[in-house]
Amino acid sequence: MPPSQPFVPEVVPDPPVGVQPSPTEVVDVADGAQAVPNEPDEQVLRPTKLLRIASMVRTMLDEVRRAPLDDAGRKALREIYERSLKELDDILSPELQAELDNVVIPFGAETPSESELRIAQAQLVGWLEGLFHGIQATLFTQQAMAQQQFEEMRRRQALQIGGGGEPGERPPGAYL
Repeated sequence: MPPSQPFVPEVVPDPPVGVQPSPTEVVDVADGAQAVPNEPDEQVLRPTKLLRIASMVRTMLDEVRRAPLDDAGRKALREIYERSLKELDDILSPELQAELDNVVIPFGAETPSESELRIAQAQLVGWLEGLFHGIQATLFTQQAMAQQQFEEMRRRQALQIGGGGEPGERPPGAYL
């Protein structure tokens, strides 16, 4: 990919219940080329699960900000946080997993402090929001490209039917 274009991850729809996504599928890329599975590709395999995890992590961060936690509460939140990271690893492509692993800083103690929990969760929420912005940008770009292709097809069709003229203008003798 040329360095002048920002990279945005590709969203892969959730597979039907009971069906595992195939890592060897070839998927279409926005520019019309084919993405080969062995090439670097950022994907979210299960977007709905990603949204549920992100919502849970954001709620946990809000909860940690509201009330002080005792040792047991901090241990429980640490376990939930680490389980969330593992769940994210299951639905992210290897490239996104590596990026997340580079961002996440492991806890030093068995029972992290409230501030450590707040920082870790805020960091994860921020990373997830960045991922969502990338997904939104991808969808917007794909929609704009599809609209552009549709307009180009309409223009070509108008030229073929009428032998010229403006798109949307009826050629002479066209009754419908």
